[in-house]
Amino acid sequence: MSCPPLKITFLGTGTSSGVPMIGCDCSVCTSTDKKDNRLRSSILVESPNTTLVVDTGPDFRYQMLRENVRKLDAVLFTHPHKDHMAGLDDVKAYNYFQKKPIDLFADSLTEEALRRDFYYAFADTKYPGIPELNLHTITLEPFNVGDIPVIPILVWHMKMPVLGFRFGKFTYITDANKIEETEKNKIKGSDILVLNALRKKKHISHFTLDEAKEMVQELNIPTAYFTHISHQLGIQAEISDELPTGIHLAYDGLVLNIQ
Repeated sequence: MSCPPLKITFLGTGTSSGVPMIGCDCSVCTSTDKKDNRLRSSILVESPNTTLVVDTGPDFRYQMLRENVRKLDAVLFTHPHKDHMAGLDDVKAYNYFQKKPIDLFADSLTEEALRRDFYYAFADTKYPGIPELNLHTITLEPFNVGDIPVIPILVWHMKMPVLGFRFGKFTYITDANKIEETEKNKIKGSDILVLNALRKKKHISHFTLDEAKEMVQELNIPTAYFTHISHQLGIQAEISDELPTGIHLAYDGLVLNIQ
């Protein structure tokens, strides 16, 4: 199935604590540049017929309101950490207005966490007003969400398996510090790659800025955007000036149109 034109909106580009970080008065957290304010990482993917989000972090409700998202068909989950799934309860507003359940797509590890954390939505006896969810367990096999084809990509967040997703010529990966060769082959040929770049200093489970740049260059991707950024990386404008041609820092509200 060919991929239709897509509109990608960065709902959030921050790490688990967001930027500004609570209690911090560093130059990034006190910056007056709106691009230095980062909600928890997530993207909105829209085709002519289908609307999905990748991850529902703690800022999900505000992100949907900010972007005036009136329709939602599905949620794809990358992994079971709270900064990527804690806002799921708020899909119940879409249940109310659309009069149907929301489709969720997650691997077995994330499914286990969803069923535990949102137990009331999966209970045999359901209380009125809870989220209505259709949970689909996915593997590394390609699948479709409406008219959008999806290729799952396995990456590693230290020892935790995380799913990235390729939609046509666009690939989105967050929370990774290792990608195996077989999965790199799934990314090659993308026009745009989104990749996490937490900070400059080495981290146990995230790519650094230099490691992310090296990955983009190794895969020969013409355009890349870095996400899942911490306040430790630095001021958006200053870091952007250091990046090679074709590589950018993403920011909240950034929109890409993929043909």
